[in-house]
Amino acid sequence: MSFKNFYSAVKKRGLSVLLIGFLVIIIFVPDAKSFLLQQLVSVGLFKAEIKKDGGNNLPETASFSFINSAGITTTTAGLKGKVVFINFWASWCPPCRAEMPSLDELYKKLQNDDRFVFLFISEDEDKSKAIKYLKKNHFTIPLYTRSGAIPNEIFSGTLPTTVVINKDGKVVLKHEGLAGYNTESFIRQLKDLL
Repeated sequence: MSFKNFYSAVKKRGLSVLLIGFLVIIIFVPDAKSFLLQQLVSVGLFKAEIKKDGGNNLPETASFSFINSAGITTTTAGLKGKVVFINFWASWCPPCRAEMPSLDELYKKLQNDDRFVFLFISEDEDKSKAIKYLKKNHFTIPLYTRSGAIPNEIFSGTLPTTVVINKDGKVVLKHEGLAGYNTESFIRQLKDLL
């Protein structure tokens, strides 16, 4: 096939070629996929909502342990009396990366209110990758890792997963998948749990 024939074929099928190229990039380039998902979050396509009735089929709180960046192990049972926001994520996960700016902004807004606890639990096998990702992107969220098993009712392996536990220790939100959390509506819902 000569260059002239190739150019003619591309010209005739230009939109198809562009669309296929776009899909290949989105599928095989994690940063591109994250960027696209981040744009969809920013326009409000993926929303998180805490239901007034607590939601159907949400588990009662199951206690589990986590480790902070100083290496200190704590349990969720010790956090009763506070609203606990838990996000399971990984640095290699495009939807996790897409929602991270929203999570970081939410954390910045509420970090000084000691009635809230934020647990951003990395599922990276190598903790240094999570640290590198957070530093590279100038995120301020605190990094935690799991300590032992986490009950399937809380985290079944889907990334990202976000769980909110009210001050009585009851799960009021379990959201598997991408969502935007830094919205006035969601912040109001969190504050209503106090």
